[in-house]
Amino acid sequence: MTKHSFFIAGTDTDAGKTLVSTGILEWGNRQGLRTLGLKPVAAGCDETPDGLRNSDALLLQQAASVKLGYDQVNPVALRPPIAPHIAAAQAGRALSADRLAALCRGSMMQPADLLLVEGAGGWRVPLSSREMLSRLPQLLELPVILVVGMKLGCLNHAVLTAEAIVRDGLQLAGWVANRIDPRMSCYDENLETLKGMFRAPLLGEIPHLAEPSAGAAADHLDLSVLLNH
Repeated sequence: MTKHSFFIAGTDTDAGKTLVSTGILEWGNRQGLRTLGLKPVAAGCDETPDGLRNSDALLLQQAASVKLGYDQVNPVALRPPIAPHIAAAQAGRALSADRLAALCRGSMMQPADLLLVEGAGGWRVPLSSREMLSRLPQLLELPVILVVGMKLGCLNHAVLTAEAIVRDGLQLAGWVANRIDPRMSCYDENLETLKGMFRAPLLGEIPHLAEPSAGAAADHLDLSVLLNH
């Protein structure tokens, strides 16, 4: 069974969830931990001879030290890069948090020290007209690591997302500042504002990376405060 499991949420699409997730996995690998990453649902997949494949899910699969088959890492792969519920409807499929949770639980039975379940889009991305993806970490009872895409407007996105996580009865375990806009005005002031507003620890501050990679992200991350509890 997994010792430490977290759900990776983002302030919005392209906040850097996968960069941070693979960075955390690589950080864990460097500590000698058995690491595992899951992407339960992914929209924006390419046709390959092996079936639909999502670039983010492939990066998670590659970064993890516990090797699973692609269908275990990303059990629901949807072709168009649009909201999952719309992509699923176009494919004639129905999404449900219960089904995604069951798929995750199967993979979570693997022996691992550090497991990440990466979300899709922002916290309230719909799975259907009745459910949000935020229901998944509730069902799995996972503490949340929030990736804040540092750009103009991030304060509002970050605070609203953190409030929603807590309102849903989940723990905001920590957060990561990922500088996606290298020209962001008053970056340091915005970072200090978030530090003052969040009770959760800052797990890392990733600068804008010319060549993003798991290793480059891992250099700026430290989850010791979470794993030593």
